[in-house]
Amino acid sequence: MDNADRVGFTAFFVACLFLAFLGGTMVVLAKVFPYEFVNDAYKAGHALLVQDSIDDPYTQTDQWRIARSERRGTTIHDAERAYQGYTLYTSGGGPSASLIDMEGNEVHSWTLPYSKLWSTNPAGRGAQDDGLMYWRKAIMYPNGDLLAIYITAGDTPWGYGMVRLDADSNVIWKYHGAAHHDFDITPDGRIVLLTHAFSDKTFDDFPALAKPFLDDYAVVLDGETGEEQSKIPLFEAFYESRFQPLLTNIAHFAVEDPLHTNSIQFIDDELAQSFGPAKGRGNQVLVSFRHPGTPALIDLDSGQLTWAMSGSWLGQHSARALPNGNFTLFDNYGHFQADNMTRALEVDPESEEIVWRYQGDKEHPFASRLRGQIITLANGNRLITESDGGRLFEVTRDGDIVWEFFNPKRAGDKDQHIPVVSSGQRLQAEDFEPEFRNRIQNP
Repeated sequence: MDNADRVGFTAFFVACLFLAFLGGTMVVLAKVFPYEFVNDAYKAGHALLVQDSIDDPYTQTDQWRIARSERRGTTIHDAERAYQGYTLYTSGGGPSASLIDMEGNEVHSWTLPYSKLWSTNPAGRGAQDDGLMYWRKAIMYPNGDLLAIYITAGDTPWGYGMVRLDADSNVIWKYHGAAHHDFDITPDGRIVLLTHAFSDKTFDDFPALAKPFLDDYAVVLDGETGEEQSKIPLFEAFYESRFQPLLTNIAHFAVEDPLHTNSIQFIDDELAQSFGPAKGRGNQVLVSFRHPGTPALIDLDSGQLTWAMSGSWLGQHSARALPNGNFTLFDNYGHFQADNMTRALEVDPESEEIVWRYQGDKEHPFASRLRGQIITLANGNRLITESDGGRLFEVTRDGDIVWEFFNPKRAGDKDQHIPVVSSGQRLQAEDFEPEFRNRIQNP
């Protein structure tokens, strides 16, 4: 090959590369064939890259935070005003749950690595390492049985499954659906939970929606067997409701995960009589859609979204209807003060007014960006899970902290990392069956 041939071949090769570049650019900008196949392959490859790139869970995941203080265990306990009992909590430290007394002493625990149950995630791909998983939430039954959901870092969907264990952490049943964030137990023993999965469905009035996008589902399980009984796609329910315009609140960065549903509460017939938006109809669930900034009701019988509202909160979690007709909300970004951005709210859904709030102070700053939970106790106090602080605390209606607990676990070369606390449940000794009560009181 002489020099002229080499120059000609080089020019031809460069021209082919340029045309391929132009063609690829047009495919990406116009999103025409084979854009979807290339895009899906890119996303899958990127997910695998992220999945394999986590070397340090303390700094590369949201399961751990820098500890704000050296405080560990119970730091405040006002025995006269606190709701006495035991507190169950889960944390980013691993797939385990601890039951502690009011002084912070662990009286019982449950644990089970994911690898003892499954080797893949619910979508069938290889599962993440056990060290990157934890129980996002757990609920204890009176006999010591435990329900818990697994989630992981570095994978999407990050919901990994649900398990029911006995008091000795033996498996009663397991559900390999992508359970995430939250679940609730109905009075008749069913379980309502959130799952998610990628969907290729398109919606004409929402052209910005990514394809595929991560859709959320309201799922009902049989509490005795873990068998799935029903499943409602939540984006479709929202889109087909009269509240569809609230979807315009979704930010551009969230079109791949448009709803990010993060809480679910079962509304029975009794609560439906007092919670006005339910209009007296039970068998609904109150959910929190983080990205539209919307608490909403889903009818489990019809699959329809029956009510929704927006308000002066941002990044909210843990919507919970109350017998007085109001609902509480963990308002992650609603205050914006330095080191004290978060608020706990009680909202009147009829007037849309905030009728109670707790927002911390300089001595007890309150800030949790990504998670959080608020539970109203029988005496009217609120048990608050401040996840990013690794803290659980109980406040009165007047805003006084009457109980406070910091996760005692630490990691790092200077014990500087604390695992997030992701859920909390307060129980009284009378709630336990005699055998389990005797077990924890007389170990």
